[in-house]
Amino acid sequence: MENMRLILILALAFVLFLIYQAWVEDYSTPPIASTETETFAGSSAAERANGGSPADAPDAPAVGAPTVNAVPGAFAADQEAESALAAGPIVVETDVLRAEISPQGGTIQALYLLDYKQNADDPSKPFQLLKATTPNLFIVQSGLLGGPDNDLPTHEAVFTPAQQRYSLTEGDNELLVELFWQNDAGIQVVKRYRFERSRFLVHASQEIINSTDAPIAVRDYEQLQRTELYDPAKSSFIHTYTGGVYYGPEVKYKKESFADMSKRPLDLTITDGWVAMIQHYFMAAWIPPTGIEETFYTKAIDGDSRYIIGTYSPAITIPAGASHTFESQLFAGPKLQDRLAEIAPGLELAVDYGWLTILAEPIFWLLNAIHSVVGNWGWAIIILTILIKAAFYKLSETSYKSMANMRKMTPRIQALKDRYGDDKEKLNQAFMELYKKEKINPLGGCLPILVQIPVFIALYWVLLESVELRHAPFILWLDNLTEPDPLYILPLIMGVSMFVQQKLNPPPPDPMQAKIFMALPFVFTVFFAFFPSGLVLYWVTNNLLSISQQWYITRKVEQAASQGGGHSSKKSK
Repeated sequence: MENMRLILILALAFVLFLIYQAWVEDYSTPPIASTETETFAGSSAAERANGGSPADAPDAPAVGAPTVNAVPGAFAADQEAESALAAGPIVVETDVLRAEISPQGGTIQALYLLDYKQNADDPSKPFQLLKATTPNLFIVQSGLLGGPDNDLPTHEAVFTPAQQRYSLTEGDNELLVELFWQNDAGIQVVKRYRFERSRFLVHASQEIINSTDAPIAVRDYEQLQRTELYDPAKSSFIHTYTGGVYYGPEVKYKKESFADMSKRPLDLTITDGWVAMIQHYFMAAWIPPTGIEETFYTKAIDGDSRYIIGTYSPAITIPAGASHTFESQLFAGPKLQDRLAEIAPGLELAVDYGWLTILAEPIFWLLNAIHSVVGNWGWAIIILTILIKAAFYKLSETSYKSMANMRKMTPRIQALKDRYGDDKEKLNQAFMELYKKEKINPLGGCLPILVQIPVFIALYWVLLESVELRHAPFILWLDNLTEPDPLYILPLIMGVSMFVQQKLNPPPPDPMQAKIFMALPFVFTVFFAFFPSGLVLYWVTNNLLSISQQWYITRKVEQAASQGGGHSSKKSK
């Protein structure tokens, strides 16, 4: 029983090792370096980025996702289409993003988030979420699927843009980007993207105008395609999820990892859901219209090096001379929780707090509220840690009193050990009699700590997952709370504080345990040297508060014992 605290600390060290091991398994092998230099509108990059395609007839039974097919030759031979490709991507710039849309398929081949920097050290370079070349290929595609007798534009067809550049000017609140396609049979398609001021949500639509003399069957699809994330600057000790996710009212929030996509394609019918590719801090998601039964699909292509998650609609019959518009929404940007919740049900779950979401969400709400007052995320972390420590003060007090009482018993415990030597049975029996006589619960110091662990783990994930803290400065040399301390000062303070805590605790009676305890501060100092400084700041603050509280309670217990001993000696006289 007296070893419970040692077990807890070793368990934490083991969890840290598992986090590191998971990262090594998932990310240690870098992808093959890309030699592509063309934009997505160029033929080489375009061919590599295409996956999924136009062969399925929408009125036929849907089996999985659209299948791969050759690009219809009529599109590539058209002189107007060749001119569109030669002109390069359509550039769209709002106050918060800059997008590049390829004439081929209307694919969004690049997206830069202007308020977020690629690296904290280079504020001039905005973060690039979407990219058409490897490594870290990530693109947004959409298209139409028709019957065997109807040629409709997939993401491989070439569109003609209304203009080449769009820029949101002062006084305007939105930009409408239009791309046009038509074939010789009399079918016209207008693909539209509507961008809004200060928003990362794009309204997308595909309008089909049937100018033929016969009805046509059509369905639309939207998909996200990417490779595995390769980030050489990422900490080896922090593992976050990159891959597919989807949501539906019945299935709720589900992850569809790249390994899952390689093993078995997803084929699921859902109403009022969404599909997404997420990574640390950022995401892209297709959100179909409400009330329509959509099919969600995944697949791995190009030798399981690229992965697709998408959704397609049921078949719609468009009479001759009529038109129909498929509408959907695309979110591509940072995982800001308050904004995600307003866009679609369950979208805020993409901020992946894991199984402790029920605790993490109110913790983030409180942290965000503190930040709105103090204006600095570092001070907000410190104040939040103080509030959590205050909330658990009584539990901690019970724990520290138990430790102080155990510390007071150390000479007597050592005497029993010397008396019974290697007779473990008699030694344990003597320990139990001592605890019973002195009314000490050896688990009293552990149970309050166990109650607090879920809250501390939830706070850990809040600090790790919240994009609001990305590249946030604190004070002095700590100019980025999401990167390790460049001077290693915080990890050293954390190690010293852990050593001081050990000195306040009762020493282990076993010499081997004592050596392990002495080594733990050094081991954890090394671990935390690679952790984001915001997380280390939390641990340092928590340790300093714990030391203060434990020292105060231990001193009170020792003073009470001294006074009680003095009264007893007077009575004996």
